[in-house]
Amino acid sequence: MLLSLIIYAFLAAGLITRNGAFLALAVPVIVYLGAALLFAPAAPQLRVSRTLSHDRATPEQPVTVTVTVTNDGASLPELMLVDAVSPTLHIIEGAAGLLTTLDSGESVEFNYQVLGKRGLYRFSAVSATVSDQFGLFSSQVDLSAPAQFFVLPELVKLRRAAIRPRRVGLYSGQIPARQGGPGVEFFGVREYQPGDPVRWINSRATARYPQTLFVNEFEQERMVDVGIVVDARRQSDVQVGSESLFEYSIQAAAALAETFLGGGNRVGLLLYGRSINWTFPGYGKVQQERIMRSLAQAEQGVGEVFERLEHLPTWLFPLHSQIVLISPLLPGDAEELIKLRARGYRVLVISPNPIEFERQTLPDNNQVTLAVRIAQAERDLLFRKLRHAQIRVVDWPVALPFYQVAHTALSRLPWQRG
Repeated sequence: MLLSLIIYAFLAAGLITRNGAFLALAVPVIVYLGAALLFAPAAPQLRVSRTLSHDRATPEQPVTVTVTVTNDGASLPELMLVDAVSPTLHIIEGAAGLLTTLDSGESVEFNYQVLGKRGLYRFSAVSATVSDQFGLFSSQVDLSAPAQFFVLPELVKLRRAAIRPRRVGLYSGQIPARQGGPGVEFFGVREYQPGDPVRWINSRATARYPQTLFVNEFEQERMVDVGIVVDARRQSDVQVGSESLFEYSIQAAAALAETFLGGGNRVGLLLYGRSINWTFPGYGKVQQERIMRSLAQAEQGVGEVFERLEHLPTWLFPLHSQIVLISPLLPGDAEELIKLRARGYRVLVISPNPIEFERQTLPDNNQVTLAVRIAQAERDLLFRKLRHAQIRVVDWPVALPFYQVAHTALSRLPWQRG
């Protein structure tokens, strides 16, 4: 456009002034523009492929993205390739683009490494811009190359998370079933039956009643149904700088899911916030991958329907099963949890402490100290109500690692402590 205006200006000036010098000045510009039009690039015919070094990663694990572009058309004297990268991903090595020339039939490759926080990251297209040698004309196309990878939440290994719901399944597991049979823990004494191992014979009971042979009976261990509920209500979260208390809830959910599934239990996951995100219960490594991917995509939200726990869909959980709620807890949550317990569910609450989390950024003065004491007293009162209803509550100061808190609070059932 600028060159055309320059040519028109020189021609107009030459015709108006009848001065051949202006016409002579227009000649090289016309030649330059004509050459650019002659060698203008054709529409590019490019193929692109993208590979990722991992389709799942941890927050500390870099992912290498490799983009390969092949030219199926005419030679391209100047080709600019730019990959569209999510703004939440950090490029730690290489560049997400390349300026090169590409002859017909040739391929070019570039790669870079990215790091990201928990989430699902999608790649869609690579932008290819072709320019002529004179830099006057260009053509841009978007080359589709879809790919994605998950950044899974940090997985903390737990030794054990002791639970004992009233309802057990048919298959063997690690949860005491309150029934005699094959097991580890002593359950009682009964009369000998043909086929009982000799090592089960109880010599003391047999000595007291010589006419009858008695054997030890052990408590069966079965699998159970566990429903993990993560509080994704935005009003229950606390943010301090770039950190969010919600991320600690995700970390605890991942650790507990791995522990329960490792014990042979059937585990489901419910994200309760803007809507209901339900991962149907299942077993084993496949179910763990489903839950981890669901946790990787978990987001908070505000939904009028789900402001309170009264709309918790209990029909998703088998009656008398174990429910684990991971939540900082709001003042009105106690009543709803007590109702849940009254329906026959075993309820375990893991509560990341919002008071201690926010306290670290507040000034150290008398007013703040008093406010913290009042808030903690209200929280203690809420816990007292829950424990009075036989609901287990674990107060988690997130400055401590979750595995340490879990080892202290969840290694044994409350009535086993002594």
